[in-house]
Amino acid sequence: MSDKQSQVQVQVRVNFYSFFKELTGCPGCSQSVAPGSTLANLIQLLTERFPKLGPMRKSMLTAVDVEYQDGGYVLREGDEVSLFPPVQGG
Repeated sequence: MSDKQSQVQVQVRVNFYSFFKELTGCPGCSQSVAPGSTLANLIQLLTERFPKLGPMRKSMLTAVDVEYQDGGYVLREGDEVSLFPPVQGG
């Protein structure tokens, strides 16, 4: 692979909501992923970057722009991903 090809990355913005901000220590971040990466791939990268998110992987809600998406969603340049903890009623 050439240097130019190896540098091609998709940039996405990630927003953390509710106590995910506390777990990560920030309200959001930018993340680079390889072209063709899915939302599940992104979550894997984020749990490596922010290990405290790991236990929440199976229950977190994920949205891209304004629509909820599952792990198979293929990320595109400029997508804005939002991560929410499970809904708590009361």
